[in-house]
Amino acid sequence: MKLAKHLGQAPLETLQLEEIDQQILVVTLNRPAVSNAISTTMGHEIIRVFGALEADPSLYRCVILTGAGDHAFCGGADLKQREGMTDEDFGVQHYLFERMNRAITYCPLPLICAANGSAVAGGLELLLACDFAYAAKDAVFGFTEVKRGIMPGGGGTQQLPRTIGTRRAKELIFRGARFTADEALAWGVVNRLCERGRVLADAIEAARDICTSAPLSVAQAKKAIDLGIQGDLRTGLYVEIEAYNRLIPTSDRQEGISAYNEKRQPAFRGR
Repeated sequence: MKLAKHLGQAPLETLQLEEIDQQILVVTLNRPAVSNAISTTMGHEIIRVFGALEADPSLYRCVILTGAGDHAFCGGADLKQREGMTDEDFGVQHYLFERMNRAITYCPLPLICAANGSAVAGGLELLLACDFAYAAKDAVFGFTEVKRGIMPGGGGTQQLPRTIGTRRAKELIFRGARFTADEALAWGVVNRLCERGRVLADAIEAARDICTSAPLSVAQAKKAIDLGIQGDLRTGLYVEIEAYNRLIPTSDRQEGISAYNEKRQPAFRGR
């Protein structure tokens, strides 16, 4: 595996990694007995994996985040591990989870969530940190933290309103309400609903399609969207043209035009 040399010697206990076509990395949350709940170890390991991808984005062209088993994508933080934690220990762990969510949010590669089951609390935050998401037709979603004396603290209060609108997000978060896969699709939380057992396969199909695109073009488009949406339209247009101009001197731009005119598939090299 190409990523192995960047991860160090310690084996991964809570994640499973798989390469597909030497271009796609599948990262699987691998604690199915506890709904793939996020433990301290999992937080550290996610930071390791996504930190390695940030250090060398040329390793892959697309990443998929999914969960083991057929019950849940991720049920959020491991509350059994949190039982009896001191305030200090709780705060230290949550700071780790904040770093984990930022590592996913700012992944330089296109990142697809394949929600094989329900995504609640911190699990929904992981989903929203991805660029887009496919989900099982019977998956359930929600931020239930206010029913546990806390609140979404891994990006949920920022990502959900940006996705579904402020008023709907406030109602769901304040009530700790769950919502269905059909509602998630209608509101734009997920992009596609899949038959259970087909979610990862459909995500891989999308990833393979992305891999046929020019990698530098995809990377710059992602930056333009993510940065541009944070400001007003005028600022966003400046962000877009700066990203576009970075592609002009690339050999992939020349290859794309040549391939079109020669009626052949382009061979993009990421330079």
